[in-house]
Amino acid sequence: MKMRIAVRVLPALLLPFCAQADDAALRPRPSSTPADLFQTIAMQDRALFDAYNHCDLKRFANFFVADVEFYHDHGGVTRGRDALTRSVQQNICGKVTRELVAESLEVYPMDNHGALELGMHRFHHPTEASDQVGEGKFVHLWQYDKKSGVWKITRVISFDHHTLAPDPQR
Repeated sequence: MKMRIAVRVLPALLLPFCAQADDAALRPRPSSTPADLFQTIAMQDRALFDAYNHCDLKRFANFFVADVEFYHDHGGVTRGRDALTRSVQQNICGKVTRELVAESLEVYPMDNHGALELGMHRFHHPTEASDQVGEGKFVHLWQYDKKSGVWKITRVISFDHHTLAPDPQR
């Protein structure tokens, strides 16, 4: 069942989770309904990119398994949490921020694993006059560890959505 719900949750309920991603936000209980799962993953996304946007690398790294694989259509493959965190430190910190296109967010359960998150995001360059860096699509595969009660990302695919446009010459 395709789940497309606008992200509208009371900010007061989310603030504690965004502020402490390495604690509470990584430990929401597994969701029993598609709507609960959607809200859980949307909350995880906000906390992850709050760390990304503020260059909180320790908190950012906590969202990924040690052997994460990050696939980017222009940058290739980055393997491992440490390499991914170094890449963010070198290429993102102080240069780029990310904004989720809220209405694009989709979440699907992945039985016996966790959840699949799909969506579109915009990247901004806060020090440039134009501010807009680009727009792209992403796929995150979230894994829920029943033992620890923690959600972590195992795979990421990030790509420029314009590359998917049909070739007008065909």
